[in-house]
Amino acid sequence: MDVMPLLLLVAGSAAVAAAARRTPVPPPLVLVAVGLAVSYVPGVPDYALDPHIVLPLILPPLLYTAAVDSSYLDLRAQLRPVALLSVGYVLFATLAVGWVLYLLVPDLPLTAALVFGAVVAPPDAVAATAVARRVGLPSRITTILQGESLFNDATAITAFRVAVAASVGEGVSWAGGVGEFLLAAVGGVVVGLVMMAPLHWLRTHLRETLLQNTLSLLIPFAAYAVAEQVEASGVIAVVVVALYLGHRAWEVDFATRLQESAVWGMVAFVLESAVFALIGLQLPVVMRGLGEHEGIASVWYAVAVFAVVVAVRFLWVYPAIWLPWLVSARIRARERRPGWKGPFVISWAGMRGVVSLAIAFSIPVTAEGEDFPHRYLLLFLTFTTVIGTLVVQGLTLPPLIRLLRLPGRDPQAETLAEANAQAQASRVAEERLDDLLADERNALPAPLADRLRGVLERRRNAVWERLGQANPVTGESVDDTYRRLSREMIGAEREVFVKLRDGRYIDDEMLRTLLRRLDLEEAAAYREAE
Repeated sequence: MDVMPLLLLVAGSAAVAAAARRTPVPPPLVLVAVGLAVSYVPGVPDYALDPHIVLPLILPPLLYTAAVDSSYLDLRAQLRPVALLSVGYVLFATLAVGWVLYLLVPDLPLTAALVFGAVVAPPDAVAATAVARRVGLPSRITTILQGESLFNDATAITAFRVAVAASVGEGVSWAGGVGEFLLAAVGGVVVGLVMMAPLHWLRTHLRETLLQNTLSLLIPFAAYAVAEQVEASGVIAVVVVALYLGHRAWEVDFATRLQESAVWGMVAFVLESAVFALIGLQLPVVMRGLGEHEGIASVWYAVAVFAVVVAVRFLWVYPAIWLPWLVSARIRARERRPGWKGPFVISWAGMRGVVSLAIAFSIPVTAEGEDFPHRYLLLFLTFTTVIGTLVVQGLTLPPLIRLLRLPGRDPQAETLAEANAQAQASRVAEERLDDLLADERNALPAPLADRLRGVLERRRNAVWERLGQANPVTGESVDDTYRRLSREMIGAEREVFVKLRDGRYIDDEMLRTLLRRLDLEEAAAYREAE
């Protein structure tokens, strides 16, 4: 097996993603553009998406990282719009896009058109969260988009399987399709509920940080595999487990949390970078199979499908958000008037991604060895839809949000809430310290007891100090100054330790111990300033 193409893909996509972070363009768009350009460079091998790799090996960790970082409480508060988008919209888009394609393409069976509708129905989790983080969407809209993208893949994959079965003549009825969908959805939830508590128990009872992080890396694959084994939705099982573990992460050892954050940050960065680069690299593979559909007709189909995909989302989002508010007095009493700006942004933030391409590449070959009806045309249209939504919607979403002047997150209000929370926690901790020191078994010299109180006071005051103004001389914020001074002090200590090691006053083992202590202090200073 030649591993060089894989190494080149990972290294190249990581380098492009790192460079893209220095530009105002969202990294996913840069990666797709570079992938498109590189795909036609002589000597570059074909990178064909294998659905047997993408769906069980790439999708679970990406969903897991997105779900762990999501808020279970926020998602529960937005359950209605999330469900209407992740289930209702995907099914509506499957039918609407499939019906339009059936009318457009001569000799295309309706069942095959519905297969395509299911392929392009789900917006992509990675694309949505990447752009949402970059442009600073209001927290409610971000929660809705994240929640939709976590669950919509399960709806789309199930609808795809039902449509494929009907297309190849397996005699699936509408009732059977609904039953299969319910089995997959409910089964995925059940598998997630059954697995989440034992997995959390393991995470809290393993004493080795390396073992805990090894378990963490295995969890999304295990949840996905178990659910798929019983013909349930692996996607839903992964999300349910991840939401629970993320909600209870505070119960895990601090060393595990620190290491886990770094490990999953690296995994997500590598996978996201490679995934978007792979999207661009698919063009030669797709174009070679077009055959009879090459020419202006395929371009017309692509433009029409893109327009329909965009329009269908608007047709669903506005009624889905407005109708419950209009018909329910209870919802009106609890929620503000939706307005038109929020639904507009949600409608426009419907970028498609690698899941659509992976599902499209899993469109089967018939039992007679012939291609699925118009298979390569469907692959081409999937590719153009994914690229179109990523480029057109992804590039225009940031200026659109600025133009609409949506109220973003308020850093001042968030810092004030953090300061109040820290003050309450410090007060309780100080009372607990006084109770402990009153017991003679916990007697400490006065300087050490004062040091414990000093830590609490510094932690309590640090957040309040962040509300101060920027330095009038340098323009630095208080956070930046604090970080810079901490780095300078710790850097000076680090240089002394290295000189002592070089002079053989201490050995390398002691140097590593001292440097790790400084690393932890620097990390603590950085997180305090954040």
